[in-house]
Amino acid sequence: MNSRLDDLCINTLRTLAMDAVQKANSGHPGLPMGAAAMAYAVWTRHLRHDPADPKWINRDRFVLSAGHGCMLLYSLLHVSGYDVSLDDLKNFRQWGSITPGHPESHLTPGVEATTGPLGQGIGNIVGMAIAREHLAARFNSPQRELINFRAFGLCSDGDLMEGVASEACSLAGHLGLGAITLLYDDNRITIDGHTELAFTENVAGRFEAYGWQVLRADGMNAEEVDAAVREGLAETERPTLIICRTTIGFGSPNKADKSAVHGSPLGEEEVARTKRALGWPEDRAFYIPNEAFKHFRAAAAKGAARAAEWKQTLQSALAESEEFRREWNAFWNREIPANWMETLPSWDGAKPVATRKISQQVLQAISAATKNLLGGSADLAESNLTYLDGAGDFQKQNRRGRNLRFGIREHAMGAIANGLAHAAPFIPFASTFLTFSDYMRPAIRVAALAHLPVIYVFTHDSIGLGEDGPTHQPVEQLWSLRAMPNLFVFRPADAHETALCWKLALERTDGPSALALTRQNLPVLDRRAHLPMQVERGAYVLKESSSAIPQVILLAAGSEVSLALNAREILERDGLGVRVVSVPCVELFDAQPLAYRQSVLPDDIGNRIAIEAGASCGWWKYVGSRGDVVGLDRFGASAPADLLFKTFGLTAEHVAERTRALAVRNRT
Repeated sequence: MNSRLDDLCINTLRTLAMDAVQKANSGHPGLPMGAAAMAYAVWTRHLRHDPADPKWINRDRFVLSAGHGCMLLYSLLHVSGYDVSLDDLKNFRQWGSITPGHPESHLTPGVEATTGPLGQGIGNIVGMAIAREHLAARFNSPQRELINFRAFGLCSDGDLMEGVASEACSLAGHLGLGAITLLYDDNRITIDGHTELAFTENVAGRFEAYGWQVLRADGMNAEEVDAAVREGLAETERPTLIICRTTIGFGSPNKADKSAVHGSPLGEEEVARTKRALGWPEDRAFYIPNEAFKHFRAAAAKGAARAAEWKQTLQSALAESEEFRREWNAFWNREIPANWMETLPSWDGAKPVATRKISQQVLQAISAATKNLLGGSADLAESNLTYLDGAGDFQKQNRRGRNLRFGIREHAMGAIANGLAHAAPFIPFASTFLTFSDYMRPAIRVAALAHLPVIYVFTHDSIGLGEDGPTHQPVEQLWSLRAMPNLFVFRPADAHETALCWKLALERTDGPSALALTRQNLPVLDRRAHLPMQVERGAYVLKESSSAIPQVILLAAGSEVSLALNAREILERDGLGVRVVSVPCVELFDAQPLAYRQSVLPDDIGNRIAIEAGASCGWWKYVGSRGDVVGLDRFGASAPADLLFKTFGLTAEHVAERTRALAVRNRT
């Protein structure tokens, strides 16, 4: 049984959540009311954290994967002493508040991961546990243990139904990530009703098959949860799932254990009844008893003391070894040597080469320059060319490895990469075919929302992959990704642009970047015959017209830039002055000053044609109503790449023909 003080603290969390949801007239009171005892046990008895230093390196991570229950997390942050005030709780879900409807890591102090789309948080936890093991292998020694944080998570029935959770937990079991303690809020209620409607599997059996330790506890009893957590922490070879049977909306006389309490306010009358049932003052909203407040703060103070002790240990280690100090500071400061590109080969005069192969060379140079780079492919390393030579595989037997073998788990790969970025200043990368970015899109979106510097290496970026056919040939993916806020999509035209795009992605720290790379070989542009590359501006004039004022502008990205240059030669022979604009990143171009954008695309030149082997939809913004787009607004086909480009009109001759027709149309 819980003690009187335990119940006082647990009911504080329940009633704060109820009151905030009621005041907002929006939110999810059910989970906080049912899971309060579980969270209380973890936060006051196990979680090592320092509210005064939310980014303390060796803090335990707590991820609320069931992000809809965020008022439980915000309440814990407030009573523990984080910079989340009572007024912040009262402004739950309101404009400009730091307590949004689902947790956002870049917004609220103490929130470790942006969650809400169910299952994502579980993937993040796996990434954090990988980070922990890798950092421990690098920085711990027999004399001192600097990295030993644990990864706690709280998940719901809905989290465990999502496929991303299955993918991530399967990999966690394979890797033996013993730092994970995942508490499962088994309340058996979803929005539509009881889980028996759609979820009757043996969860314990599934996780045991994954290689997890599975424990059970009464989720309403802090003592049982405490004992289970202790047992879980003692297991270091396997991740632990604690199945905690709970009652959603506990305390509500009329709504507890019903789907109605999942995502709607209780209503003023039911709030009053619930407070009465819990022995709480009915007329006091956002009430925190002093005794409960002191207990939460005392628990947090223990974490602050641990943090202070840890920092002293770190200072001793830094003072004792110059080599250790250099390595530690280089990692945590995310240092990247300024001259790393000087190690790249010269591609001037080189034969045509696929941009994925150039990316491979760049990756090796980055890997040698900084040990922050860590990532891998969804079982396509030999096709994506993303394996880091000499860096080893991260496995049970080798925690220092920097190549992650994700298996065929794109969605988990994305969520795990996010967890790595949340945990430490890694440079995480994740790779697959561009068409399969659809499998991981929710994780990419969360990375963009949370400002995480993840790098995606997407190869086989068009019908240029050829015979594998339309299932593997991306068409709509480029503009679908370009439509995502805060995601930079780079599609380089040749070797030189590929290296510069990688440089920009590497230097970016406020959001993710995606590189779309070719399988087919592309000509290496002769830099002496073209204007200077200005990839950092997103779009630039690559080849000017022979006439003083261009009559036509051809815009292209990636593999179609060389096509545009060939079309220019044809049109120039016809007497048309043609400017060629390379567009490696529309997001960077859109961010340029208006004067620069107009210098590249002058308003008075209406003859504009955009060329890309993909959907045409987004290009109309740049060509305008008087322009045209040569693209691919249908699925591809299974055939050799050269035949596909010819059949679908992606040739210099066809572009020249469309350009002539456009010029005639605009004269009439």
